[in-house]
Amino acid sequence: MEVILKQDVKHLGYADDVVKVRPGYGRNFLLPKGLAITADPSSKKQLAETKKQRAFKEEKIKKAAEATVASLKDMIVRVGAKVGESGKIFGSVNAIQIADAIKKLGFDVDRKNVLMKEEVKTIGTYTADVRIHKEIIAKVTFEVVAE
Repeated sequence: MEVILKQDVKHLGYADDVVKVRPGYGRNFLLPKGLAITADPSSKKQLAETKKQRAFKEEKIKKAAEATVASLKDMIVRVGAKVGESGKIFGSVNAIQIADAIKKLGFDVDRKNVLMKEEVKTIGTYTADVRIHKEIIAKVTFEVVAE
């Protein structure tokens, strides 16, 4: 069964993608929740026209995202955490704290787009991937410091 996604669906695709799914998944989950519509010829035509109109806007957004990546690459984001005597953090640093620290620098980043490769439980310098655009991922260096 082919469907056109109306929203981003994790592990499946992004909005306006035509994807092939199993009939039960499409009928019982995607369609009732409003995440997708069936991909019949008329909806595919409408999607093609919509994509054509959005291409220009997407190019501007992509260029802005690339500029954001270039400026984030050179910065070191500082994240404050409460620390014990041995240098261990009480708890751990999470994506929300990193997203907030990046927002303080003037970049709009959603916490769901911050991907951490390892659990941060000590003071030090780490890297995280930040999805700025669906095709552009920035590697952000962040430093965990004692408050």
